[in-house]
Amino acid sequence: MPARVEIAALCGLSAGLIALAVYLAGRLRPDPEKRERKRRLKVNRTGRLGDATITEVSGDAIYYSYSVRGVQYEASQEVGGLRERLPAEPLRLIGSIASIKYAPGNPANSILLCEEWSGLRLERPRRSMDVDSVGHQP
Repeated sequence: MPARVEIAALCGLSAGLIALAVYLAGRLRPDPEKRERKRRLKVNRTGRLGDATITEVSGDAIYYSYSVRGVQYEASQEVGGLRERLPAEPLRLIGSIASIKYAPGNPANSILLCEEWSGLRLERPRRSMDVDSVGHQP
């Protein structure tokens, strides 16, 4: 077989393998929603706790600010897929204190809630006057 034919065959084979690799890499990459869920769950598992102030609720996002080791952070979290974990009136969260979890190596990577945890401090129903602080009725 002439050298030109061998080179052309190898070039064609290489191009085919490269095209296959690009195709597979595109199919194996998770979509943005799956990547965000994976990020939230990782921060939940490995993150440290802190306090944040909720500054705004807009559409499917909650904006909050917090401080870690003297550095002030302003962040937001898209919560469209976590609607069932929010109160009926999310706007009432503005100005409230919440717990956050943040990545120790990158404090800017933080969450307010995920599928397995929530740092939102929702109001609890008030106790009846007929119940003492331990929960006993007179």
